[in-house]
Amino acid sequence: MPGGVSSPVRAFRSVGGQPIVFDRVKGPFAWDVDGNRYIDYIGSWGPAICGHAHPEVIAALQEALEKGTSFGAPCELENQLAEKVIEAVPSVEMVRFVNSGTEACMSVLRLMRAFTGRDKVIKFEGCYHGHADMFLVKAGSGVATLGLPDSPGVPRSTTANTLTAPYNDLEAVKQLFAENPDAICGVILEPVVGNAGFITPEPGFLEGLRELTQEHGALLVFDEVMTGFRVSYGGAQARFGITPDLTTMGKVIGGGLPVGAYGGKAEIMEMVAPAGPMYQAGTLSGNPLAMTAGIKTLELLSQEGSYEKLEATTSRLIEGILNAAKEAEIPITGSSIGAMFGFFLCEGPVRNFEEAKATDAELFGKLHRAMLERGVYLAPSAFEAGFTSLAHSDAEIEATLQAFRDSFASLQA
Repeated sequence: MPGGVSSPVRAFRSVGGQPIVFDRVKGPFAWDVDGNRYIDYIGSWGPAICGHAHPEVIAALQEALEKGTSFGAPCELENQLAEKVIEAVPSVEMVRFVNSGTEACMSVLRLMRAFTGRDKVIKFEGCYHGHADMFLVKAGSGVATLGLPDSPGVPRSTTANTLTAPYNDLEAVKQLFAENPDAICGVILEPVVGNAGFITPEPGFLEGLRELTQEHGALLVFDEVMTGFRVSYGGAQARFGITPDLTTMGKVIGGGLPVGAYGGKAEIMEMVAPAGPMYQAGTLSGNPLAMTAGIKTLELLSQEGSYEKLEATTSRLIEGILNAAKEAEIPITGSSIGAMFGFFLCEGPVRNFEEAKATDAELFGKLHRAMLERGVYLAPSAFEAGFTSLAHSDAEIEATLQAFRDSFASLQA
């Protein structure tokens, strides 16, 4: 396998050493093939919000397996999960299931263009919307980690219609609209950035984007593959009270199985085949196993107190990390929302990807190795958000904070 991995974000190229090979996961823990146990803050890059291998999810999957793994035909489970998504996410009146976040974002861009009759799209520097050609422009995630400005193999003609602006910069977006009158189909963004490190929207930023897109007849798209059902049950749009026209989702709604989805206003979604002329298809889309795991995961998240626990757990973690670094006199800035958190090893605040680059990546690599030695698994990149779950207890948080205190102290030795 290239680099020894099936996805570059799993590699340890930016932190040093070889990637840890997992054998099994359970609750807040992961075990490697050598039997070492780690407190896990990746959670399969977001889906494991209830904890790894939750017994109710596993039981539901075992029951679903008896009926078959793939139908290639409509199944009732699709409708059940669709109803839950529509009920929870303010912007979604109709939804189409796909197999990945990349597929969801690729499809939603085609839909934006089909609905508006315009070709250009605005994305933000450091925001990652999957590895489709038109989004690999100033992208975050593994692209940022590996220092790749763009990707070979992407024709200039493919990205010619992709316009970029710094995150949290409304004036730059206004200028792009002014320079491209009646040519921009919409704006797509992570409402809370998780693929350039963890960056939150400044007050008025999301509201300003909503006003600008409406003013120019363009669509506003929230990529909630990461934030959906994680920063709140209705996603970032419910948390901030900003309703986009379209939304992409993934991760949590598949409960750890491959899934993606896009949805929004009915008048827009009815453009999608077979209801409308915009073609998009998928053999495994809406497969019964992913739908089953997603339904059970959302049922668990709907239980009273789930998000209060997630919020409290994550807040305690990030506050403890910041305090530990400050005690060791290591520059740091960071925050959390819901079950997402992140920090940069630099003076804050960090409002966009350019400012995120000030983080001390070499020091983060040393910290990452020190934390591994103490049984804590963080994302192997200074430019990725972290995730907690309902399975992380006070004991795991305290053990993690002690590991941070010891690791920061070792870095100063």
